[in-house]
Amino acid sequence: MGVVLEAVNVVRHFGAVKACDDLSVQLQEGQTVGIVGPNGSGKTTFVNIVTGYVKPTGGQIRFKGDSIIGLEPRKIANLGITRSFQVPQLYTSLTILENMLIALSIRSKQQWGFWRPLRSAARLEEASRLLADFGFTDGIDHKASTLPEGGRKLLDVALSFALQPTILLLDEPTSGVSVDDKFAVMDTLMGVVKHSAITAVFIEHDMDVVARYADRVLVFSEGTILADGTSAEVFANPAVRTHVLGEGV
Repeated sequence: MGVVLEAVNVVRHFGAVKACDDLSVQLQEGQTVGIVGPNGSGKTTFVNIVTGYVKPTGGQIRFKGDSIIGLEPRKIANLGITRSFQVPQLYTSLTILENMLIALSIRSKQQWGFWRPLRSAARLEEASRLLADFGFTDGIDHKASTLPEGGRKLLDVALSFALQPTILLLDEPTSGVSVDDKFAVMDTLMGVVKHSAITAVFIEHDMDVVARYADRVLVFSEGTILADGTSAEVFANPAVRTHVLGEGV
């Protein structure tokens, strides 16, 4: 597997908080990577830097060998690095289908109006296919506001797939999802990820979810990577057990 994303000596401090402190890591093609760590350890800041929402004060981020530091989030997304947020970013007053049609129109860099309809036959076909991949086969003409939290999470990720990503970054994909639904949501997400052979990175506090779905786990602590390996390896690490899992504290 080749390296698709590389962070080199990335630094970002917020006052006395070391969100990223000389952080270096490589991500390979097709990996599913879980990121864990206590609050304030730099997990979300790292994702924000990769996606252009936060500018680092030092270091480099390279995508397929080229620096993406300084690029705006939309440009980075168009290159193939997309994300979903802890709180889904949806047009809740529009239908599920309309949300996807808008995402597809953004990818094509086209505006819509009476002279360029949003609901072209080709776009409707692609939107329906993408939604079906994420389990949305019935009720796609219902408003997104009617979806439960798990459904909103799935739709948010589905919209990211409209941009045909190489890397997908997920910020707490099971946050707010009921205990009964979290594995069903992750089964759907990871099924599409594996079928698409993309690199997926997800921040998660639920260690059962991390152990079940991550090929590789990065443990963040005070802006650096404390441990890197399989879930079995990192969860057996004494420092991780103390500082992240809270055992013996």
